[in-house]
Amino acid sequence: MTRIIVVTSGKGGVGKTTVISNLGMSLARLNYKVVLIDADVGLRNLDLVLGIENRIIFTAMDAIAGSCSLKKTLIQDKRQPNLSFFPLCSNQTKDTLTREDLAKFVQILEQEYDYDFILIDSPAGIEDGFIAATQPAREAIIVATPEVTSIRDADKVVGLLETSGIENIELIVNRTRPSMVQRSDMMSIEDVSDILGLSLLGVIPDSESIIVAANRGEPVTIGDEDLPEVGKAFDIIAKRLNGDTIDFMTFDDTESKNSKNLIKKLFKKIIK
Repeated sequence: MTRIIVVTSGKGGVGKTTVISNLGMSLARLNYKVVLIDADVGLRNLDLVLGIENRIIFTAMDAIAGSCSLKKTLIQDKRQPNLSFFPLCSNQTKDTLTREDLAKFVQILEQEYDYDFILIDSPAGIEDGFIAATQPAREAIIVATPEVTSIRDADKVVGLLETSGIENIELIVNRTRPSMVQRSDMMSIEDVSDILGLSLLGVIPDSESIIVAANRGEPVTIGDEDLPEVGKAFDIIAKRLNGDTIDFMTFDDTESKNSKNLIKKLFKKIIK
Protein backbone atom coordinates (compact mmCIF):
# COMPACT_ATOMS: atom_id res chain seq x y z
CA MET A 1 0.00 0.00 0.00
CA THR A 2 1.19 3.49 -0.85
CA ARG A 3 2.23 5.51 2.19
CA ILE A 4 0.75 9.00 1.99
CA ILE A 5 2.62 11.33 4.33
CA VAL A 6 2.15 15.05 4.89
CA VAL A 7 5.21 17.00 5.99
CA THR A 8 4.10 19.95 8.07
CA SER A 9 5.14 22.27 10.87
CA GLY A 10 2.82 25.09 11.89
CA LYS A 11 5.55 27.74 11.79
CA GLY A 12 7.08 28.79 8.50
CA GLY A 13 10.81 28.79 7.86
CA VAL A 14 11.67 25.62 9.80
CA GLY A 15 12.86 23.71 6.73
CA LYS A 16 9.88 21.62 5.60
CA THR A 17 10.73 21.97 1.92
CA THR A 18 14.36 21.09 2.57
CA VAL A 19 13.28 18.03 4.53
CA ILE A 20 10.80 16.74 1.94
CA SER A 21 13.18 17.21 -1.02
CA ASN A 22 16.10 15.47 0.66
CA LEU A 23 13.99 12.77 2.29
CA GLY A 24 12.35 12.06 -1.05
CA MET A 25 15.74 11.71 -2.71
CA SER A 26 17.01 9.43 0.06
CA LEU A 27 13.95 7.18 -0.23
CA ALA A 28 14.37 7.05 -4.01
CA ARG A 29 18.00 6.02 -3.59
CA LEU A 30 16.75 3.14 -1.45
CA ASN A 31 14.82 1.99 -4.57
CA TYR A 32 11.41 3.23 -3.44
CA LYS A 33 9.23 5.02 -6.00
CA VAL A 34 8.44 8.45 -4.60
CA VAL A 35 6.33 11.38 -5.78
CA LEU A 36 6.54 14.80 -4.14
CA ILE A 37 3.60 17.22 -4.09
CA ASP A 38 4.06 20.89 -3.23
CA ALA A 39 0.73 21.81 -1.60
CA ASP A 40 2.10 25.21 -0.61
CA VAL A 41 0.60 26.70 -3.76
CA GLY A 42 1.05 30.27 -2.52
CA LEU A 43 4.85 30.13 -2.33
CA ARG A 44 5.70 26.99 -4.35
CA ASN A 45 9.41 26.53 -3.67
CA LEU A 46 9.83 22.76 -3.87
CA ASP A 47 10.54 22.84 -7.60
CA LEU A 48 13.34 25.36 -7.00
CA VAL A 49 15.00 23.25 -4.32
CA LEU A 50 14.81 20.23 -6.62
CA GLY A 51 16.20 22.26 -9.53
CA ILE A 52 13.33 21.39 -11.90
CA GLU A 53 11.51 24.73 -12.12
CA ASN A 54 12.29 25.07 -15.83
CA ARG A 55 10.86 21.65 -16.64
CA ILE A 56 7.30 22.42 -15.55
CA ILE A 57 5.08 22.57 -18.64
CA PHE A 58 1.75 21.24 -17.39
CA THR A 59 0.28 21.34 -13.90
CA ALA A 60 -2.67 19.83 -12.08
CA MET A 61 -4.73 22.87 -13.08
CA ASP A 62 -4.11 21.98 -16.72
CA ALA A 63 -5.29 18.44 -16.05
CA ILE A 64 -8.45 19.81 -14.43
CA ALA A 65 -9.05 22.04 -17.46
CA GLY A 66 -8.61 19.04 -19.76
CA SER A 67 -5.51 20.48 -21.46
CA CYS A 68 -3.45 17.40 -20.67
CA SER A 69 -3.51 14.06 -18.90
CA LEU A 70 -2.30 13.72 -15.34
CA LYS A 71 0.61 11.61 -16.60
CA LYS A 72 1.96 14.56 -18.60
CA THR A 73 2.13 16.72 -15.49
CA LEU A 74 4.44 14.33 -13.66
CA ILE A 75 8.12 15.30 -13.82
CA GLN A 76 10.67 12.54 -13.34
CA ASP A 77 13.96 13.59 -11.80
CA LYS A 78 16.72 13.06 -14.37
CA ARG A 79 19.29 12.37 -11.64
CA GLN A 80 17.15 9.83 -9.77
CA PRO A 81 14.51 7.98 -11.86
CA ASN A 82 12.64 6.76 -8.76
CA LEU A 83 11.77 10.34 -7.79
CA SER A 84 8.95 12.34 -9.41
CA PHE A 85 7.38 15.74 -8.82
CA PHE A 86 3.70 16.57 -9.26
CA PRO A 87 3.20 20.35 -9.79
CA LEU A 88 -0.20 21.61 -8.69
CA CYS A 89 -0.09 25.18 -9.99
CA SER A 90 2.16 27.62 -11.80
CA ASN A 91 2.90 31.23 -10.91
CA GLN A 92 0.61 32.31 -13.72
CA THR A 93 -2.36 30.30 -12.46
CA LYS A 94 -5.21 32.44 -11.20
CA ASP A 95 -7.58 29.60 -10.38
CA THR A 96 -7.46 27.97 -6.97
CA LEU A 97 -6.94 24.27 -6.45
CA THR A 98 -9.57 23.04 -4.00
CA ARG A 99 -9.01 20.50 -1.24
CA GLU A 100 -11.33 18.15 -3.13
CA ASP A 101 -9.14 18.47 -6.24
CA LEU A 102 -5.99 17.66 -4.27
CA ALA A 103 -7.60 14.67 -2.57
CA LYS A 104 -8.75 13.38 -5.96
CA PHE A 105 -5.28 13.67 -7.48
CA VAL A 106 -3.66 11.90 -4.53
CA GLN A 107 -6.21 9.11 -4.89
CA ILE A 108 -5.39 8.74 -8.59
CA LEU A 109 -1.65 8.71 -7.90
CA GLU A 110 -2.20 6.00 -5.33
CA GLN A 111 -4.53 3.82 -7.37
CA GLU A 112 -3.14 4.15 -10.90
CA TYR A 113 0.60 4.47 -10.24
CA ASP A 114 2.87 2.21 -8.27
CA TYR A 115 4.39 4.79 -5.94
CA ASP A 116 5.63 3.55 -2.59
CA PHE A 117 5.51 7.04 -1.08
CA ILE A 118 3.45 10.15 -1.74
CA LEU A 119 5.00 13.01 0.24
CA ILE A 120 2.97 16.21 0.53
CA ASP A 121 4.65 19.50 1.43
CA SER A 122 2.14 21.41 3.55
CA PRO A 123 2.01 25.22 3.72
CA ALA A 124 2.83 26.81 7.04
CA GLY A 125 0.01 27.71 9.39
CA ILE A 126 -3.31 26.05 10.13
CA GLU A 127 -5.56 27.64 7.53
CA ASP A 128 -7.26 26.18 4.42
CA GLY A 129 -3.99 25.24 2.72
CA PHE A 130 -2.95 23.18 5.72
CA ILE A 131 -6.33 21.44 5.83
CA ALA A 132 -6.17 20.65 2.10
CA ALA A 133 -2.64 19.23 2.41
CA THR A 134 -3.40 17.06 5.42
CA GLN A 135 -6.79 15.74 4.30
CA PRO A 136 -5.48 12.99 1.93
CA ALA A 137 -2.67 11.92 4.29
CA ARG A 138 -2.59 8.80 6.46
CA GLU A 139 0.62 9.75 8.25
CA ALA A 140 2.35 12.97 9.23
CA ILE A 141 5.88 14.18 9.85
CA ILE A 142 6.23 17.29 12.01
CA VAL A 143 9.33 19.38 11.31
CA ALA A 144 10.36 21.58 14.21
CA THR A 145 13.44 23.50 15.28
CA PRO A 146 14.55 23.74 18.94
CA GLU A 147 12.96 27.18 19.30
CA VAL A 148 9.99 28.12 21.48
CA THR A 149 7.98 29.60 18.61
CA SER A 150 8.46 26.54 16.43
CA ILE A 151 7.57 24.12 19.21
CA ARG A 152 4.47 26.03 20.31
CA ASP A 153 3.14 26.12 16.74
CA ALA A 154 4.03 22.45 16.21
CA ASP A 155 2.09 21.58 19.36
CA LYS A 156 -1.03 23.20 17.88
CA VAL A 157 -0.58 21.27 14.63
CA VAL A 158 -0.22 17.96 16.46
CA GLY A 159 -3.60 18.55 18.08
CA LEU A 160 -5.22 19.32 14.73
CA LEU A 161 -3.71 16.25 13.08
CA GLU A 162 -4.92 14.00 15.89
CA THR A 163 -8.40 15.51 15.64
CA SER A 164 -8.44 14.83 11.90
CA GLY A 165 -7.77 11.15 12.54
CA ILE A 166 -4.06 10.93 11.70
CA GLU A 167 -2.59 8.69 14.37
CA ASN A 168 0.91 8.03 13.07
CA ILE A 169 2.71 11.34 13.68
CA GLU A 170 6.51 11.46 13.96
CA LEU A 171 8.97 14.25 14.63
CA ILE A 172 12.05 15.54 12.82
CA VAL A 173 14.10 18.07 14.75
CA ASN A 174 15.87 20.37 12.30
CA ARG A 175 18.79 22.79 12.69
CA THR A 176 20.17 21.38 15.91
CA ARG A 177 23.32 22.85 17.45
CA PRO A 178 24.85 20.60 20.13
CA SER A 179 27.17 23.34 21.39
CA MET A 180 24.17 25.56 22.21
CA VAL A 181 22.43 22.65 23.96
CA GLN A 182 25.47 22.10 26.16
CA ARG A 183 25.37 25.78 27.17
CA SER A 184 21.65 25.44 27.93
CA ASP A 185 20.92 28.01 25.23
CA MET A 186 18.89 25.54 23.18
CA MET A 187 16.57 22.66 24.04
CA SER A 188 17.97 19.21 23.41
CA ILE A 189 16.45 16.77 20.92
CA GLU A 190 14.95 14.79 23.79
CA ASP A 191 13.41 17.97 25.24
CA VAL A 192 11.59 18.79 22.01
CA SER A 193 10.32 15.23 21.60
CA ASP A 194 9.14 15.12 25.21
CA ILE A 195 7.28 18.44 25.03
CA LEU A 196 5.45 17.51 21.83
CA GLY A 197 4.83 13.93 22.94
CA LEU A 198 5.99 12.54 19.60
CA SER A 199 8.32 9.71 18.69
CA LEU A 200 11.55 10.97 17.17
CA LEU A 201 12.07 10.03 13.54
CA GLY A 202 15.31 11.88 13.02
CA VAL A 203 17.65 14.76 13.71
CA ILE A 204 19.20 17.19 11.22
CA PRO A 205 22.14 19.45 12.11
CA ASP A 206 22.34 23.11 11.22
CA SER A 207 24.49 23.07 8.10
CA GLU A 208 25.73 25.51 5.47
CA SER A 209 25.69 22.68 2.92
CA ILE A 210 21.88 22.77 2.99
CA ILE A 211 21.88 26.42 1.90
CA VAL A 212 24.44 25.77 -0.84
CA ALA A 213 22.49 22.74 -2.11
CA ALA A 214 19.18 24.62 -2.15
CA ASN A 215 20.71 27.48 -4.13
CA ARG A 216 22.05 24.99 -6.65
CA GLY A 217 18.79 23.06 -6.89
CA GLU A 218 20.55 19.88 -5.86
CA PRO A 219 19.46 18.01 -2.69
CA VAL A 220 22.40 17.10 -0.46
CA THR A 221 21.29 13.47 -0.67
CA ILE A 222 21.72 13.28 -4.42
CA GLY A 223 25.03 11.41 -4.42
CA ASP A 224 25.81 7.83 -3.51
CA GLU A 225 29.19 8.54 -1.95
CA ASP A 226 30.86 11.22 0.17
CA LEU A 227 27.59 12.62 1.48
CA PRO A 228 28.00 15.50 3.94
CA GLU A 229 26.96 14.84 7.54
CA VAL A 230 23.55 16.37 6.95
CA GLY A 231 23.04 14.10 3.93
CA LYS A 232 23.80 11.06 6.05
CA ALA A 233 21.23 12.30 8.56
CA PHE A 234 18.54 12.24 5.86
CA ASP A 235 19.58 8.74 4.80
CA ILE A 236 19.15 7.57 8.39
CA ILE A 237 15.71 9.16 8.55
CA ALA A 238 14.68 7.41 5.33
CA LYS A 239 15.75 4.05 6.75
CA ARG A 240 14.00 4.68 10.06
CA LEU A 241 10.85 5.68 8.19
CA ASN A 242 10.88 2.21 6.67
CA GLY A 243 11.15 0.53 10.04
CA ASP A 244 14.89 -0.07 10.25
CA THR A 245 16.13 -0.19 13.84
CA ILE A 246 18.93 2.27 13.29
CA ASP A 247 19.86 5.02 15.75
CA PHE A 248 19.14 8.55 14.64
CA MET A 249 22.09 10.88 14.32
CA THR A 250 22.82 12.58 17.65
CA PHE A 251 26.08 14.40 16.72
CA ASP A 252 27.11 14.53 20.39
CA ASP A 253 26.52 11.78 22.94
CA THR A 254 26.84 14.18 25.87
CA GLU A 255 24.13 16.48 24.59
CA SER A 256 21.24 15.45 26.79
CA LYS A 257 23.44 14.78 29.82
CA ASN A 258 24.91 18.27 29.94
CA SER A 259 21.72 20.15 29.20
CA LYS A 260 20.23 21.71 32.33
CA ASN A 261 16.77 21.68 30.73
CA LEU A 262 16.05 25.18 32.03
CA ILE A 263 14.49 26.25 28.75
CA LYS A 264 12.40 23.09 28.66
CA LYS A 265 11.03 23.64 32.16
CA LEU A 266 10.07 27.21 31.37
CA PHE A 267 8.52 26.34 28.03
CA LYS A 268 6.41 23.47 29.35
CA LYS A 269 4.66 26.01 31.57
CA ILE A 270 3.82 28.10 28.49
CA ILE A 271 2.05 25.42 26.43
CA LYS A 272 0.26 23.62 29.28
